[in-house]
Amino acid sequence: MISSLGYVGAFLIAGIFFLAFVLFIAKLIRPNRPSEEKLTTYESGEAPVGNANVRFNPRFYLYALIFVLFEIELILLFPWAVVFGDQELNQVSKIWKSYALTEMLIFIGILGLGLAFAWIKGYLNWEKPPSKEEEFKSPVPEDQYKRFI
Repeated sequence: MISSLGYVGAFLIAGIFFLAFVLFIAKLIRPNRPSEEKLTTYESGEAPVGNANVRFNPRFYLYALIFVLFEIELILLFPWAVVFGDQELNQVSKIWKSYALTEMLIFIGILGLGLAFAWIKGYLNWEKPPSKEEEFKSPVPEDQYKRFI
């Protein structure tokens, strides 16, 4: 008798073999005519300019990390909400619903503390570069401008 884990393993192996088979058949069928244009990098219809090894400001990594953190929160929150609203599961145990709600409130509270910490530390402040006023030499005299004010 195959256990539940055996079924998962069988499906995983069958999926890998199916994927390998489909990729092998596609390689046999598709035409292979590389050209210089086909081998260039394509990014939104624009020709690539310069080197790809560009240094980024480290604050962009902080924004990305905070974004990923809250995306993971959403990934965990939606399935929790579906299970939390399941009436059959609520009838099995009366304390399950309060336990699940407390657990999620703790999770959201920890994320809220992390957001407050990032906010207090100033990690969410977008630093704008200082703007310089350029010296503009106008052919119109200054008193003509003041006449319109």
